[in-house]
Amino acid sequence: MIYYNGMKENQPTSEVLFQTETTQTVQITSPETPEPSQTERSEAAHESDAAQTVQTEEQPSPNGTGGKNGAVVFLADILRGAAIGVAFIIPGFSGGSVAAILGIYEKLVGAIADIFRTFKKSILTLLPIAIGMLLGIAALILPIQWGLAHYPIPTVSLFVGLAIGGLPSVKDKVKGKPTLPNAAAFLIPCALAACLCFIPVANRADDFLFHLNAGGYLLLVLIGLVGSCALVVPGISGSMLLLIFGYYTPIVKLVTDHLLRGSDVGISLAVLACAGVGVVAGFFLISVLMRFLLKKFPRGTYYAILGFIVGSIVAVYSTTVKDTPAALAPLYQSPWYWIVSALLLVVGVALSLLLYWYSKRKEKQS
Repeated sequence: MIYYNGMKENQPTSEVLFQTETTQTVQITSPETPEPSQTERSEAAHESDAAQTVQTEEQPSPNGTGGKNGAVVFLADILRGAAIGVAFIIPGFSGGSVAAILGIYEKLVGAIADIFRTFKKSILTLLPIAIGMLLGIAALILPIQWGLAHYPIPTVSLFVGLAIGGLPSVKDKVKGKPTLPNAAAFLIPCALAACLCFIPVANRADDFLFHLNAGGYLLLVLIGLVGSCALVVPGISGSMLLLIFGYYTPIVKLVTDHLLRGSDVGISLAVLACAGVGVVAGFFLISVLMRFLLKKFPRGTYYAILGFIVGSIVAVYSTTVKDTPAALAPLYQSPWYWIVSALLLVVGVALSLLLYWYSKRKEKQS
């Protein structure tokens, strides 16, 4: 039988309404690529594994202490912690200001705020800073106290210079044209920090910490809480607040005249432990608040930090002059006293600027 376009011969046309032609589907394929040999597949797998290994080795460990770079960071954080510890000793200086100037403020605040959520990571971050703080306080508390007792203005001028020279590192965080809210965020904290030195200081006996009752120890916890809040907020000096409350000199003498000399160790440790509980609680609470502000309002928060730091410079000099013993008043009449103070101020600014420029250069190279 013969078919024409799918019709049988002699098939009535009326029975065929529509007729479709059979179509052929042509599949277009790309030229075949020969499959790699077993040797080529092995070499490719080896290269992939090697690349993955290199990437893993270059990735820093979670705690930031792996390898040679981790050791360098650990030692650098110890030095930064020592600088923060020194700031605790000098009335008017703020540990938070030093942390902001050294560029580790957000790192420090974040680690404290997250200590319950990421305990191990936070502890590994805070450990070198805490070690440095303890070393800085232990090593320099006596020399700095001697300098403040005999040559207060020159001693303070050196550290004020270091603070001024570090201001560009904070200014880098607030690039761009300032707005009216930014100006307010700078001026209000600046005025608050400067006015702290005009608050009357409570007078207490140097040995009153050795005669505390239960209420006195609870008050120490509160003092530690308030003092730690000031230490976390840049520009607000914890030691200045202790001066205002009348606790600064008694605590310093408790450490230098008793604890470090091995006398009245039990009472000294009890006093410091109560204050330490307040410090730890305050560190956590204010760190959570500061992390929130830095996340939601970064420019405004850093303008406020700048204001606190600048205002604290006024408070440092005012407090130092006000607390200078009458026996040292003749020093103010000597021109060399002020010349040396100015030179130390310049030295402090120069050292801090050199560190700032060096860190910026390292950042560009990396």
